[in-house]
Amino acid sequence: MEWDGVARPTARLGPVTRSRVRTVSGSAVRDRRDDLATEEPLEIRLLAGGESRTVAITMRTPGADFELAAGFLHGEGIAGPGDIAAIGYCTDEDLDPEARYNTVTVRLAAPRLPDLATARNFLTSSACGVCGTASLDALRDRCAVPAVRPPVAVPATTLYGLPDRLREAQGVFGRTGGLHGAGLFTPDGAPLAVREDVGRHNAVDKLVGWALLGGRTPLDRHVLLVSGRVGYEIMQKAASAGIQIVCAVSAPSSLAVDLAREFGITLVGFLREERFNIYACPERIDVEQVAGTP
Repeated sequence: MEWDGVARPTARLGPVTRSRVRTVSGSAVRDRRDDLATEEPLEIRLLAGGESRTVAITMRTPGADFELAAGFLHGEGIAGPGDIAAIGYCTDEDLDPEARYNTVTVRLAAPRLPDLATARNFLTSSACGVCGTASLDALRDRCAVPAVRPPVAVPATTLYGLPDRLREAQGVFGRTGGLHGAGLFTPDGAPLAVREDVGRHNAVDKLVGWALLGGRTPLDRHVLLVSGRVGYEIMQKAASAGIQIVCAVSAPSSLAVDLAREFGITLVGFLREERFNIYACPERIDVEQVAGTP
């Protein structure tokens, strides 16, 4: 079957990114086009009195960026009603248009920048429109090269059973209905560890910490399943731990798919009711049995 990746536009990104996906449902396997929710970093910068400072980089779906910046600053107590004089995108002409639209500069009415010494620490960068380049470079430096990882293959029929096994191990979710879950499984579907948290990223961190403290890393012979959607941060954590197969019961974002393809991670979404979509590196999922092909 033909396979290609996400087409990355050179113009301003919208809230939806077109991709190719391999759909496995029962005994049917086919490739088709799919829509992904776009995920991109937004750098929020403050400008006052001729000084500029980056205060945060947050992952978001493009759209209403000025409102997002204003709301973020208000929620952190940095800028309230009447404090904002203007908001605009970065205008550095040496940047690609896409990078400019990933940086918002908030000009304050005050003559100088506020004291941010007591503000919470956020993911920040000193470069305008960095778009996650620094963090990606660091990830490339510390992650194993995908080509030298030992191969792992999982039958599609094994994936079908993982959501139920994850749910069965989520004791607190069963009592409250309000927690995310993340589980590590062997290639034959045996559960090794399940962790829960109100934050999906925290649940993954707990799993990696369990493996790290127990001397079980790297996790290149394991399957990670998360109970919600998959974004950039979860894929970053998976890549750092050496995980080769990441599954989710919900959708991936566009940046999660990009990261999976760059680092050679098989990414499966919408894993439920004996069906799923493969968004990256489909060769690790054995679909021959469900497809009925020789």
